[in-house]
Amino acid sequence: MKGLVKTFRNMDKILLIITIGLFVFGLLNIVTASSQVSVIRYSSSIYNYFIKQLAILFVGSILSCIILTIPTKSYRFFGLVSFLVIATLSIAVSLYGETYSGNQNWINIGGFMFQPSEFAKPVVIVCLAMLFEQFYKKLRTKGIDHYSMIAIILFVGCFFPALIFLQRDLGTMIVVSLIFGCMFLASPILRIEKFKIIILLGILSLIGCFFLIANAGKIFTAAQSSRFHFFDPCSDYEEGGYQICNGFIAINSGGLFGVGIGNSKQKSYIPESHTDSVFAIIGEEYGFFVTTFILILYIILLYRILRLSSLSNTIRGQYICFGMAIYLFLHIIINLGGLFGLMPLTGIPLPFLSYGGSFTLTLVLSLAVVQRVHIEYANSKKIHKR
Repeated sequence: MKGLVKTFRNMDKILLIITIGLFVFGLLNIVTASSQVSVIRYSSSIYNYFIKQLAILFVGSILSCIILTIPTKSYRFFGLVSFLVIATLSIAVSLYGETYSGNQNWINIGGFMFQPSEFAKPVVIVCLAMLFEQFYKKLRTKGIDHYSMIAIILFVGCFFPALIFLQRDLGTMIVVSLIFGCMFLASPILRIEKFKIIILLGILSLIGCFFLIANAGKIFTAAQSSRFHFFDPCSDYEEGGYQICNGFIAINSGGLFGVGIGNSKQKSYIPESHTDSVFAIIGEEYGFFVTTFILILYIILLYRILRLSSLSNTIRGQYICFGMAIYLFLHIIINLGGLFGLMPLTGIPLPFLSYGGSFTLTLVLSLAVVQRVHIEYANSKKIHKR
């Protein structure tokens, strides 16, 4: 009991309160956002997705309590094991996985639909952070061969994006690629070597595109290509603009104070209103002031994680927090950018608010890892004070 109290004392309280608040709000909002889908499409209770999300959060909370007790220095072992497990599952999904919305990235384990690519995001972050710490001094030392170490880093960073691309999950591939790209730019690798590697990866990407065009005649599927027509979605309402245009209508209908909880009309028209378009339903039912407050909470949350990245007393802690902040930021900006018609709609879920088993569990565990870094930082401060 004393250990749990001590662990709680050393956590980032502001980050914890925001995390719990957003998860609770998202959980309650799922009831109204998913009501049409649950009752009309699946002839189920309006609490169907609420109960599933609650179960996921419960499991995530138990696993988080375990993560909070594991020192980050042990992540070298756990990161390697996790990488091998997720890599094996991802390969199995690529070969035998189930297809949903054009993406072959799902696997059915005991009736539970599991998406290994979601877990690849924090696994890549942790593995890269441990590698950066392990190779830090050597990578910063001039006059020695760095390319064997860089090759390992590139393999860890590029393995999952390449595999996820084959699964036709464009959104997840972009997120994992950008996470690796940002961490690579912030890595201890020398600047001239980064420049050479960027050119090399650019050439390899062009070769890959030419290969796809030569064999398939195109790079993207028809469904993926339609998502690039986002500039004026309402003029292309019957084709690619249906979801975005109805999202516009929902947000505009909300005004300053919203139409009231449960009174959304557009959830009958927006596909998957409880997942990647959930912010539109929140905007319609709660209005401008609540959605603005949510965005402010997102900013505070990202600031707290980046602040911890700069304060952490270990290299691994710095890179873990930096990577997790990038991970959250990308999900927020890609989801809302697609919803507002600023970029293609990719189906990326919105942190805390979207329904999603694999993503929600991954998010809970990722934030637990961040809190573990803060616990170690707080402990180090106490030691220095003595």
